[in-house]
Amino acid sequence: MTEGLKTTLRYYGISPWEIEVLYGFLNSHFTVIQDEIEQDDSDFVSSLDVEIPLAFNEEFFQWFDFKRWEKVKAVFKEMKRRRGTNNALKVKINFSGNPKIVFSVDVEDKQWFDNAIEKIDFVLELLPHHLDPQKLPSEISEINYKFDSDSIRWRLNSASSKSKKYSFTGNSWKEIT
Repeated sequence: MTEGLKTTLRYYGISPWEIEVLYGFLNSHFTVIQDEIEQDDSDFVSSLDVEIPLAFNEEFFQWFDFKRWEKVKAVFKEMKRRRGTNNALKVKINFSGNPKIVFSVDVEDKQWFDNAIEKIDFVLELLPHHLDPQKLPSEISEINYKFDSDSIRWRLNSASSKSKKYSFTGNSWKEIT
């Protein structure tokens, strides 16, 4: 099942030490591809985009090992601590699957950033509700979550299919034109 799985670390403004530590945690389960890119968002000094070639589900966490996942989260939090306040760091974690699940963390405040990283796992419990075909627009291929500092939780943010994009507002999906 997992032979030859590749994960990509696409980044800028991340130290070689930080990449090496992340590489160490991921390398036991994946072939790690490192892709240092040019800064593509002037609002952030550092950015890390992690592609995980597995679905976001309970099986992933059991297979990857919960303790190892905790260490990966600790690296993200340490990266934020080292950069201080403001929009210094943006982390995006992409889980393959149908639909693809994407978490974007770009919270200025370190405490909220840490809280966001800690609570990614909690979304597992909400996933069956969020992916309910009765509530989701049809043929969705990607769902994006964004951490909401006001409510201190992950919120559905947007979704997309091949031809349409949706925003989650209030309690429903609205097509973006």
